[in-house]
Amino acid sequence: MTKILSLSIFITWFLLACTPKSGDKMSGTKPGTTAATTATAGKAPYIPMPTGDVRKAAPKAGDAPRIQIGKAQTFKLDNGLTVIVVENHKLPKVNYRVFVDNDPVLEKDATGYVQLMGELLTKGTETRSKAQIDEEIDFIGASLASDPNGVTGSCLTKHSAKLLDLMSDVLLRPTFPAEELDKAKRREESNLAQQKDDANAIAGNVASVLRYSKNHPYGEIMTETTLSKVSLDQIKSHYNTFFKPNIAYLVITGDITKDKAEQYAKQYFGQWTRGEAPKADHGLPRAPEKTQVDFVNKPGAVQSVINITYPLELQPGTPDVIRARVANAVLGGYFNSRVNANLREGHGWTYGARTGVTPDQLVGSFNGSASVRNAVTDSSIIEFILEMNRMRTEKVPAAELQVVKNVLAGQFSQSLEEPGTVANFALTSARFGLPADYYEKYLEVLQGVTAEEVQAMAQKYIHPEKAHILVVGNQEDVAERLKQFSPDTTVNHYDVYGNPLKPMSAIVLPTGMTAEKVIDAYLTAIGRKDKINAIKDLQTISEMKTPGPQFAVKTYQQGGNKILVDISMNDSPMSKQIYDGQKAGQIAMGQSQNLTGQELGDLQEQAMFAKEAAYQQGGYKLLLKGGEEVNGSNAYVVEVERPDGKKSTEYYDLKSGLKLREVSPGTGADGQPAMQLVDMSDYQPANGVLLPRLLTVTGLLPVPVKIVVKEVKVNAGVDDALFKF
Repeated sequence: MTKILSLSIFITWFLLACTPKSGDKMSGTKPGTTAATTATAGKAPYIPMPTGDVRKAAPKAGDAPRIQIGKAQTFKLDNGLTVIVVENHKLPKVNYRVFVDNDPVLEKDATGYVQLMGELLTKGTETRSKAQIDEEIDFIGASLASDPNGVTGSCLTKHSAKLLDLMSDVLLRPTFPAEELDKAKRREESNLAQQKDDANAIAGNVASVLRYSKNHPYGEIMTETTLSKVSLDQIKSHYNTFFKPNIAYLVITGDITKDKAEQYAKQYFGQWTRGEAPKADHGLPRAPEKTQVDFVNKPGAVQSVINITYPLELQPGTPDVIRARVANAVLGGYFNSRVNANLREGHGWTYGARTGVTPDQLVGSFNGSASVRNAVTDSSIIEFILEMNRMRTEKVPAAELQVVKNVLAGQFSQSLEEPGTVANFALTSARFGLPADYYEKYLEVLQGVTAEEVQAMAQKYIHPEKAHILVVGNQEDVAERLKQFSPDTTVNHYDVYGNPLKPMSAIVLPTGMTAEKVIDAYLTAIGRKDKINAIKDLQTISEMKTPGPQFAVKTYQQGGNKILVDISMNDSPMSKQIYDGQKAGQIAMGQSQNLTGQELGDLQEQAMFAKEAAYQQGGYKLLLKGGEEVNGSNAYVVEVERPDGKKSTEYYDLKSGLKLREVSPGTGADGQPAMQLVDMSDYQPANGVLLPRLLTVTGLLPVPVKIVVKEVKVNAGVDDALFKF
């Protein structure tokens, strides 16, 4: 009883008419599919070739240069605030950063309140509204931002006093307005909706849960449920508990003297009251004792996102950090690394494969990632593991090692051009007690790393045999082939937030159950065939909610073989789709188009009052494929093949019999083929027939779209003239 496919035809057509086409393809993989591959999508950069015969002898390496970084001057205020000053008088500009170095906290069932606290710091104070803060910042051409650890600002030297007055106000006297919290929640709701359809975001979230567990702050994930429980009391409590000067740093870099910095620090932050902030010991997350294979189903996905990940002990500033960075660069830390050369250049399976070894004061991490076609998911994992093991068993050739060290040296030197780099160096040194010349000697230490040390780092930190192998992809195409990587052939299934799910094999179906019986149970659940047959006409009014404009959708049906879908935006007509029982077409933006093929079949099907009633007599083929958990409920999985060959997968609740989900091929916002997933909920009766009042459509737009049915009329009379072209 779903009226969504006809609506999707219009939206897709509308988007195609307004959206530039993208023809960029490579081996069936969409560009920009992972954060790690964004920078490498498209053509490789042009590298000019040297002249002359360079084959006779490799150039001799010169001495590693010693970087001259501005000296940090440090002092403390009476309230315990540590002030770090790095003078740089090249430009008349100053950067200020207040960093509160509190231990991460467990947010539990309200995960997200710490993030929102950071966002709301600059949204109002006891003396200024958000609008006033924004206006004053704009007036002096400055910048001001906040996050869960404090505030950051930048301005011309002559405006320092004004900027610091604003910074101290938002830091010491925030009010956290309720209306700003509501706005922030709405923005996060939109972000969460988008992430649920983004395989890379899903992989990132679930990888965090697997690495650290939800009992560690690094493993907590904001969801719609936790966001709804965030309150102003929690935000204010966190601020009052942890924002203390004696665990904070004021980092000042730029065109300023130590004496002036001390004057400003005392004037604007000297009144900040010190206090004791609680400490926490969350324990040390451990890697699995043996390889664990984890899977998140993204129905219809044409590619898989692979993450090989685990926690590791690697503290910032320890001697291993630079050596481990070199080892990681060889493996997957830059464009010409081994995994990228293998998977991208050697096999053409991906736009980019990357690895990262991240030090952290609580717990570090290893993560390797790539997005690949479904057909080569297992092959890509094999090659990933091969390269990881090769790092452990073979020494890196001298020439390859030197290239990697040169790349890292170049990246380090380039980073010094950013104004915030020196400030970050100073803050990191102060927080972790690094030697005063740690960064000045960085290149010297880097160039001294040996092949033996790289192999030792690989043996210490690269462990494919004790990793989570996480894949986000299409279950039907991929999941079974992942068993080979599990010592006991077990594949663990999770939802998009890392909650364990039952695999299909774990859901026991009633003996003798068939697809035909599932459909019969559904028709009985929504109101029996006699009540469905009693429907002569049907009218619905719905709201389609998107992050942008809101659409009103009016649907008129008559006789089970005629339908009109009328869509408007802000009371302005946008589109009409009509099927009069013989032919179908659509009118949108002053243009008309006949519908044929599967688009015609979609509209014919949706003209039926309950298309499921035709499944057993209209030339459809049904197959009961098993059971699967959907939104917390066990469901039958039924494959439906239409007479024209179009297939869809439908999910019916084992207990209620109601349809929970439908997945079918369609067209995405970019004009490319895409699977469209429709979740159905909030069933309510209309003349004795249950209809879903909430439809959530994924795959149609870059973010999920919610369609809320506001009004339903059964047998109220529909004018036959509506269905005339």
